[in-house]
Amino acid sequence: MSIIKYSPASSQTDSHSIGLCYEPPTRHRHLWRPLMICVLLISMLSGCTRPDQVEKIKSEGVLHVATRVGPLTYYETDDGPAGFEYELAVRFAEYLGVEPRIRVTQGVPELYEIIGQGFTDIAATGLSQQAARSLHPKFRFGPVYKQFQPLVLYRRGTTRPRELSDLLGKSVLVPARTAQIDYLIDMQANDYPQLLWQERDTLDPADILSLIDAQAHDFAIMNSYEYGIHSAMFPEVSKAFELMDPLDVSWVFPPGKDNSLLEAAQHFFNEIEQDGTLALLRERYFGHIDQLDYVNAAVFQRDAKERLSRFLDFFLAASAKEDLDWRLLAAMGYQESHWRPYARSPTGVRGLMMLTLRTAKEVGIKNRLDPESSVRGAAVYLRGLRQRLDEDIVEPDRTWFALAAYNVGIGHVRDAQEITRQKGDDPNKWVNVMKYLPLLQNREYYEKTRYGKARGWEPVHYVQNIRRFYDVLAWLDDTGRLHDIISREASETLKAFAATGQVDPDSMAGTTPLHTTAGDDASAEAGTDPARRVLLEQVSGGFILAM
Repeated sequence: MSIIKYSPASSQTDSHSIGLCYEPPTRHRHLWRPLMICVLLISMLSGCTRPDQVEKIKSEGVLHVATRVGPLTYYETDDGPAGFEYELAVRFAEYLGVEPRIRVTQGVPELYEIIGQGFTDIAATGLSQQAARSLHPKFRFGPVYKQFQPLVLYRRGTTRPRELSDLLGKSVLVPARTAQIDYLIDMQANDYPQLLWQERDTLDPADILSLIDAQAHDFAIMNSYEYGIHSAMFPEVSKAFELMDPLDVSWVFPPGKDNSLLEAAQHFFNEIEQDGTLALLRERYFGHIDQLDYVNAAVFQRDAKERLSRFLDFFLAASAKEDLDWRLLAAMGYQESHWRPYARSPTGVRGLMMLTLRTAKEVGIKNRLDPESSVRGAAVYLRGLRQRLDEDIVEPDRTWFALAAYNVGIGHVRDAQEITRQKGDDPNKWVNVMKYLPLLQNREYYEKTRYGKARGWEPVHYVQNIRRFYDVLAWLDDTGRLHDIISREASETLKAFAATGQVDPDSMAGTTPLHTTAGDDASAEAGTDPARRVLLEQVSGGFILAM
């Protein structure tokens, strides 16, 4: 597989066709005509016909795919390329038995130019059929595999628009070359001649939301998927109303009469719909985006600013030692205790990472209330859980399974896998197992399992929440905005870690205002010493008594 980033002109390839090219002598030409007809008929009957597009692709061994950078399409990660559209295209190439050659364009105009000139076999744009059709009426489309809803967005604290007329006289941002533009043009021509807007072709969704958040513009129009992915990063930007009917998304095919690749795509989508692959990809990329509402998203960003700096060194050090993403460990810590080191629950789990006494002993942690020890113990335990899972579970599902096991126990996760297997679904896919984990609460099911009853909904919500917290942290980190939130000292530590992959042990001294050395009885000690209790509550955010 290759990833290519270049202009459309460099992607043109020669096409070859099979045919006869022979001019008979002038003398006795009338005798040659019947003979040529016979030769042509024999050639056709013997298979000498022009190959269709699928046959050409298989002959070349390459499927050419054009896409664009975006959260729904294609982006780079530490583990390589990713994206919903990217993964679909790679699987389609595997379905055809060829290699994918991905061409990443600089923007929508270049993408449509590539399609229109036939320089690609398919285009995985993540854009609506309606938008593509308005730009080139001869474009062809594969099966619809998702829909999105165009939304009008506004900033909380300002007047919320309720209908299109409320946009009159306001500053409205709209992504260029979208079906929303066509809709606004129609509304302007027929009903609202004073309706105005600004088209932006170079801003990504995060940039647009940032402008609304800063009140540089009044409103923005964005599709529901892009808003859902970024909404937790901008909790003050909210949905005002739905602009128009939902729009269909599918692959775009260049103009032409050969439908063999279109038909192959239809068969491919039928197959991945039936075998669960499409559901798996939808869950992987979109299944957790609704986990944070406005209140939780705002609180999360506030807590990142006020608390994360204290424990960042510990997350970084544990991640380096255990080969885990520090942002995953930090997301776990937030889900467990909201980054409160002296948290405790009625069930007996304690500390920043809410370790049970049994787990703490297993990983050699003597004081669960010491935040450094808690993070280190959690990292060791999580890595061990990942290693104990079945080899057939691959990433990122392997991480989701390990997180579920951290929450509910690996035995219960295996019970849920067995139920999944009995139901006829793949037990090594998180999208399947998360459906059946809640059944561990029902007597009909848990009486037949090895490890018995469990609160099966908890690990499902636990994993989905952590995935969303991770998304926010990763976005803040990748965009550099985390440095504006955390303390100056923590920012310098993070920069050094990004450069070296290590944490200076000296920088960890005094990271938290208080370390306890009295073991797990420290919280009980706080209850008898009013001065110490006040100090502990200041450090832990008042989380000493309950979760």
